[in-house]
Amino acid sequence: MERYPFVHDPSKPFIQQVGDWVADVFYELLPTAGFEVRDEQIYMAFQLERAFLEKKAIFAEAGVGTGKTLVYLLYAICYARYTRKPAIIACADESLIEQLVKPEGDIAKLAQHLSLAIDARLGKSPDQYLCLVKLDEARFKDEQGAQWEDLYENLPDFVHNPQPMQKFYAYGDRKNYPHLNDEQWHKINWDTFQDCFTCDIRHRCGQTLSREYYRHSSDLIICSHDYYMEHVWTFEGRKREGQLPLLPDHCAVVFDEGHLLESAAMKALGYKMKHVVFEEIITRLLEGQIREALAVLIDEATDQSEIMFQLLEQRSESIPGSDRKQIHLNDELLKAVHRFRSILTAIEEELVFESELYTLDDYQLRIVEEHIEMLQKALRLFENSEALICWVTDSEDGLTLSIMPKNVKEVLQERVFSVNMPIVFSSATLSVDGSFQYVADSLGLEHYLSFSVNSPYDYPNQMQAFAPKLAHGGTFSEKMEMAIQLLERTKGKALILFRTQEEVQQFKQQIMLDKRCADMPFYYEGDQEISYLISAFQSNEASVLCAVSLWEGLDVPGPALSNVIIWSLPFPPNDPVFMAKRNASTAPFEEVDLPHMLLRLRQGMGRLIRSRGDHGIIAILCEELQQKASVRERVLSVMPEGVVLQETL
Repeated sequence: MERYPFVHDPSKPFIQQVGDWVADVFYELLPTAGFEVRDEQIYMAFQLERAFLEKKAIFAEAGVGTGKTLVYLLYAICYARYTRKPAIIACADESLIEQLVKPEGDIAKLAQHLSLAIDARLGKSPDQYLCLVKLDEARFKDEQGAQWEDLYENLPDFVHNPQPMQKFYAYGDRKNYPHLNDEQWHKINWDTFQDCFTCDIRHRCGQTLSREYYRHSSDLIICSHDYYMEHVWTFEGRKREGQLPLLPDHCAVVFDEGHLLESAAMKALGYKMKHVVFEEIITRLLEGQIREALAVLIDEATDQSEIMFQLLEQRSESIPGSDRKQIHLNDELLKAVHRFRSILTAIEEELVFESELYTLDDYQLRIVEEHIEMLQKALRLFENSEALICWVTDSEDGLTLSIMPKNVKEVLQERVFSVNMPIVFSSATLSVDGSFQYVADSLGLEHYLSFSVNSPYDYPNQMQAFAPKLAHGGTFSEKMEMAIQLLERTKGKALILFRTQEEVQQFKQQIMLDKRCADMPFYYEGDQEISYLISAFQSNEASVLCAVSLWEGLDVPGPALSNVIIWSLPFPPNDPVFMAKRNASTAPFEEVDLPHMLLRLRQGMGRLIRSRGDHGIIAILCEELQQKASVRERVLSVMPEGVVLQETL
């Protein structure tokens, strides 16, 4: 395979030669294969040339249909081969990863029409893989044990065979089990509290094998925002533990749907704690020969952890529309946290003496020390609650406490933006009122390039926008009736975007009782693996897809998607993260809620028209449009140019 897809002249600047070749691709090579010439692509290519040449961050806002993905892929591939390091393509979530690499996706198009062999490998998040330990627990303890037994028996032979592996391949991907709903999958997938360090079958684990495979990519590694930020957050810790970082050294990063990076950073740049996990790890020390003083401290720590989590449960409150529970801090809880920290400090001091006696297993000792160090960092934030965002979530084996620093900007500035490499933020919605400052401020990005190009589609003739008057204030039954009429009008072929999972479940219960939609197949996010649901929706034109997370990235051209129903305006939830952002703002609605909603609304409307031949309806069933003139005015400002928001169709 030739290193470059063009004749390289070492005497000339490399990026300039890439730019010349990209121009040839869009003006000559792809049009010869039946693609249309798009001036927006040429303009974007020129702008990305600057970013790669100067190794800077760039906000690349390009409307639907501009072909922005093809542009950044061409630059990323060439730059990877020039530097001999892979480029990272970080997508907003796993469903977008699958759309990028599907047989009819953009990578396949480039490979086919440019005769370009592209080495693109997936670096999926660990929770997208089967955990053999949890599968064993489900086989023997879960009421659906027979189902898990069948799944176990169909694993590759090398999983069951203790002999050295002669041949192995990646397995255990969530995509391989589309029939499982999210609740079932969570019983057998990897989670944050799995102790992979001491797992005696980790070298036969599908996650481990997949990680080893993608490390050797020569062109592209495609992962999620979450996974990239997890790589950033754990980089130093993994090096200290003698482990490889999650991702290999790379030459550039493209954040597709880059406006969502902040939420991924907030999710990754934090700590998670659970009483049962702490108890299991700390009591490992009791298996060795330890002094009585340390044994007493271990018992005290276990008891204090239980007390702390009991108080957390008492002081937590459910939040509608979120699985995160708000914690109401008080003196009693803070004292329990401080008491727990002091015991952990005493254990750390005792472990110094124990390590000199060589009575403890060195590997197990290191695991315990790392876990205590993580707990100390997390609980230290409680001493400065102003810098803290925390919440709890419920699970079968008790509460999970999540703790994160309130401001993630410093971490991003130090570990992402200070690296001397091109960083591309690509999306159709990066600006608010023509400015990139909202997204830049949220990320702590001070110096950047930027550009914006509009969609080439004829929206006034391709899209109808509809916001009916809701006479009864937008009750659920009123929205339900309007949605059914819209579904009848288009005979299915609809995507319904909800703000919360609770809205989805209520809709699911009600629609089953209405015979008018009995002939329409309904697909619900969470019932099966998401890329499988999207594929089923695309292949069945009469179907309806109901989702919470598909405001971005869903690409279903053609008549299969002729109707996008927006059930509620996508304002951010009232969870602890957004509460903290609101509290830090002098005008929270204008500075936090509205920009978030407008960016996501633009993305949701962008799901409808995906090609020049598409036509359809956007329906916004939101009472705020009538109740708040300021909200209606801002919604009208983000409608595609020439599209009128009508009250009747």
